[in-house]
Formats: sequence, C-alpha cells, structure tokens
Amino acid sequence: MANGYSEVNGIKMYYEIYGQGKPLVLIHGGGSTIQTTFGRVIPLFSKDRQLICVELQAHGRTGDRNTPISFEQDADDVAALLKNLNINKADIFGFSNGGNTALQIAIRHPEICNKVVAGSVLLKRDGTFPQFWEFMKNGTFEQMPQQYKEAFIKVTPDSTKLITMYQKCADRVINLKDFSDDQIKSIKAPVLLINGDQDVASAEHMVAMTKLIPNCKLAIIPGGHGAYIGEITTLNPDYKESEFIIPLIEKFLDEKTKQ
Repeated sequence: MANGYSEVNGIKMYYEIYGQGKPLVLIHGGGSTIQTTFGRVIPLFSKDRQLICVELQAHGRTGDRNTPISFEQDADDVAALLKNLNINKADIFGFSNGGNTALQIAIRHPEICNKVVAGSVLLKRDGTFPQFWEFMKNGTFEQMPQQYKEAFIKVTPDSTKLITMYQKCADRVINLKDFSDDQIKSIKAPVLLINGDQDVASAEHMVAMTKLIPNCKLAIIPGGHGAYIGEITTLNPDYKESEFIIPLIEKFLDEKTKQ
C-alpha cells in the first residue's frame, strides 16, 4: 500500500493506493473513512486491480474548506486528484454519498470515467420514505454511529473537526437537492446501481433511476445499507467474504462495452 496527500482545489486530499492493474477509484460514504466503508473488500479488489481510495473533504485525513460539502465539489476534487496522479481514465465505485459523487463525476467529468458502480445512492428526495427525512431533521451528533466517530479520531484526533464533519454531512443530506432528469440522462458511462432490499432508497427509486440512465444495470441485494460490501455499521460479526458481491461488481467492470 502506498499513501499520501495531494493538493486539490485548495485542500490536501488523502489517498491510498493498493494493488496493480486497471485503476478502480473507491469513494467512501458520508461520515466515513476509507476503512469503515471498504476495509473488508480492499484485499479482494486489489488482487487484480490498482485501487485508488480517497477521503473526501472534511473526512478522515483530508483537509476542509470554509464551505459546505457538496457532491459536485467532491466530484471535482476526485477528478483533480486523478489528474495529479496521472490517471487519465478509471472505473469508479462509490458507496452511499460516495455513489452520488461517483455519478457526479460521470456527469461533470465524463472523459475520466470508464464504468461507474454506484451503491446505495439516493438521487431524489422522493426516493426514500418520509420517516427518513424526519429522522435526519431530528438527528444529533450523539446518534452518529460510534464506529464512524472512532475511525475519524483514530486518523485525525481532533473532536472539533469530527463534529464539523458530522454537521456538514447532516446538512448535506437534510438539504439534499434532486439530481435533475437531464443530468441523469446525460451520463454516458455504463453504470451499475446496487441497493440493499432494506436500504435507504426504495427499490422503486432504483428502478426509476435505471430507466433514466442510458446504459444502466441494477442489482438489488438482500440486506441493509452496505451489507453487501461489509460496510462497518452493517457488518455481521461472523461475516464471510463469500457474502460480499465483489464477483458481481468485477463481472460488470470486466464486461466488454457494446458500442
């Protein structure tokens, strides 16, 4: 594993690189670090690929700006990082908020996207249940998953930065702006959407998004938010690697694209 920091759009962005082969960018979920989202599957993906794992603005070891966080800015930051690393084109796998960022990369920087895997995304406010918005509106720092707090403090031992990150993440979700139909229809890269059957977004939302994205496949997997990749908050203590859907993702990434 190699790691480092890169100057992107005025902040220092932390990244880790594993393995060799065709590049695959991994983009973590909201409130998370590289390890809380992808720690269980990095060893599986890195057998055949070069993984570029990032931590986004205000998250983990990456710096912050005096601005709210946005999927658009995150997309621009990842694109700038890839340019700094001399990676012209890559596959992108984003989970949850990171999946929204992955799709924004496809919208804003199509030239760097080969294929996109977007797991557990929510692209429109009506794509989840009304009680989700109630829960988010009334959420507090105390309710933030302990695993996320511990992971942040482990790599950046500063509780003020942790609280700032929590607040920025919460604000982004509470004020979620719909991806417009035109934006979604503009995505040229082949996309695989993945969702748990007990996830934040409804299966109906995912099916609707599949119909908007021109070249799109959909996988609905039994389980909760990220269980299919061993995301830390849905991880079963006695998990087996065979429960993760890495072969399904690799099959999609390796398929020859029909012209």
